Amino acid sequence: MPIGSNFIRPEIAGLEPYTPILPLDVLATRLGLPIEQLVKLDANENPYGPSPRALAAMAGGHRPMVHIYPDPEHTRLRAALADYTGQPVERILCGAGADELIDLILRLCIAPGDTVIDCPPTFGMYSFDTSVNGGRVATVVRRPDFSLDLEGIERAVAATGAKILFLTAPNNPTGNLLPPADLERLLQLPLLVVVDEAYVEFAGVGQGFGAQVGQYENLAVLRTFSKWAGLAGLRVGYGLLPEWLAAQLWKIKQPYNVSVAAQEAAIASLADREHLLANVARIVAERERLLPLLAELPFLRPIPSAANFILCRVEGRSARELKLALERQGVLLRHYSTPLLRDYVRVSIGTPAQSEALLASLQALAT
Repeated sequence: MPIGSNFIRPEIAGLEPYTPILPLDVLATRLGLPIEQLVKLDANENPYGPSPRALAAMAGGHRPMVHIYPDPEHTRLRAALADYTGQPVERILCGAGADELIDLILRLCIAPGDTVIDCPPTFGMYSFDTSVNGGRVATVVRRPDFSLDLEGIERAVAATGAKILFLTAPNNPTGNLLPPADLERLLQLPLLVVVDEAYVEFAGVGQGFGAQVGQYENLAVLRTFSKWAGLAGLRVGYGLLPEWLAAQLWKIKQPYNVSVAAQEAAIASLADREHLLANVARIVAERERLLPLLAELPFLRPIPSAANFILCRVEGRSARELKLALERQGVLLRHYSTPLLRDYVRVSIGTPAQSEALLASLQALAT
């Protein structure tokens, strides 16, 4: 046995690594294709990119400050977020993407052996980070229509004494919304409910639960600039948190966790939200155009979505083989190896031109 194994926590040694999506240059090299030939629809990225004002902010007057550590309290960014969300700055904490905040909440709240409720199919980082932090995952599988099994969650909480429940709204990768009545019922349980709203801007005006933070002591909401603002590569997200949770998270976050560039780009994005939300509207319009076109293919059953992606059930052939066949043509979709999603592929919404390239490749495979 290697000597290093003596120093590794057993639950980490047996942990299956999370599988991230690779960047364009790495994928192009691996596939032997030029970057410009790739149609990247596998990671829910924004095809229109960041705000021009965000790019200018990173290249402009604050550039000489790169040699100085970033503001550890994200003062200007939190003030801009307070204006954007209507929540006071005391309830706002920023992170290196919402992913960092998921990990921080788990590190703060669970001791080894504590239980977290996970409702797959959903974002894989909840169960992954729970295991990394020594917690136990209680799995409550969603119903066939991907709605939550509320009774199952309630039974799991009663049986395990779970401390945290993670929910994504709209859910990733299924795209369905979280009904307010369902959340209201779950907030009556004796645990922290964390609602991950990474895709909320694509769900329409009035969606989301950020305004309710502070009304419930056990509700936290996470959001990101990766999707709607096109800043996935800069890693900047934020939490809307009850004061008790925010105060404790400040103790354990890394001091300089959000870079100078990320803070400047996020502030500029909020100032240019009209431009960015117009791009969101273009993505939503393309989602609605693409859905019935995918449904015309004999081997796909797309599911209506409130996010910037569409999950499709593959029928009559292997979903994995379909993904690989498209990949050989430079069209990149997401496929999951988990049993619940083995027969599905997820299509990120791109530009109309990218949609047409996808449809052409799919139609060629249908013949």
